[in-house]
Amino acid sequence: MKFLKNYEIFVFILTTCFIFISCNTAKKKHNFSNSIITPGAVWRDNNGNQIQAHGGGVIKLDDTYYWFGEYRAKDDNPLYRYVGCYSSKDLIHWTFRKKIQFSAPDGFNPKTWVLERPKVFYNAKTRNYVMYFHLDDNHYRKAEVGVAVSDSVDGTYQFVRHFRPLGKESRDIGQFIDDDGSAYLIFESRPSGGFFIAKLSDDYLNVDKQVSFIKEPLEGGALVHYKGLYYVMGSHLSGWRANPNVYATSKSIEGPWSTFKNIAPPDSNTYGAQSTMLLKIVGSKKTSVIFMADIWKPKNLWDSRYLWMPLQIGDGNMWLPEPKPWTLNVQTGEYTFLDQGQAKN
Repeated sequence: MKFLKNYEIFVFILTTCFIFISCNTAKKKHNFSNSIITPGAVWRDNNGNQIQAHGGGVIKLDDTYYWFGEYRAKDDNPLYRYVGCYSSKDLIHWTFRKKIQFSAPDGFNPKTWVLERPKVFYNAKTRNYVMYFHLDDNHYRKAEVGVAVSDSVDGTYQFVRHFRPLGKESRDIGQFIDDDGSAYLIFESRPSGGFFIAKLSDDYLNVDKQVSFIKEPLEGGALVHYKGLYYVMGSHLSGWRANPNVYATSKSIEGPWSTFKNIAPPDSNTYGAQSTMLLKIVGSKKTSVIFMADIWKPKNLWDSRYLWMPLQIGDGNMWLPEPKPWTLNVQTGEYTFLDQGQAKN
């Protein structure tokens, strides 16, 4: 009987150790798989919900990134428009912060008004968070920007004004913050036959002046300053349908700009995506630039996906590799592409 009792104790200890090792191994595998960005896959927040931040932008405050974009859930109230706000320390795991609600401004039909491509700037002087978005009617005839302000990054954004920047029609907008902290709005102007880069006023509530006009019929404008060159990019005017995105370079944000070139094989149509932002990660070992883009599903906008990929960039060239799973270290700025076996583990 004593032998049997000792045997049972031995089996119990062995089983406990096996369970502990198995769970720990599974946990490591789980954590590894959750540290991967897979372009085009469903991207979920900390609550397990599909991230709703379409046509968005990212800002960094201290060691935290904030991602804003169109919130287009299936159960949204059709009388309101929503902006999703998420936060992350590593650009991979995102915490849901808020679903920001907006009512239709005066003069806009509450049922059909349009809020697209929200972008948030932090103004250090006023300590306000200023949101710009494309504001329109359902026929895209208003062509304005809307401006809302909050005293906290995930607070209640109060709508303050809407207008046409520089007196021009404005549809797709983009944001850019230069290395010196200057803030710019990028906006497409259909009648002008191109798009503008404009500097914001000191309080960010207005567009102060035109910095550059690029006479190229493009939307989804994005801009990055990398190793002494400005790289600007956009997509052709084909609505929700993907097309070959292109880029140009200049030594000055004022131009002149080089001839536009493709960022990916033209027949790939940018792998089914449209640009929304170029996000620069300055790490201790490397400076990387992430191509942020949307894979739109116009019939099911709530299920639109994201294509985030590191760009091959430098010496006036910019290239989007074929999308594959990858991981990122925001401290060092280094990224690693993964093969199928690694992505599954």
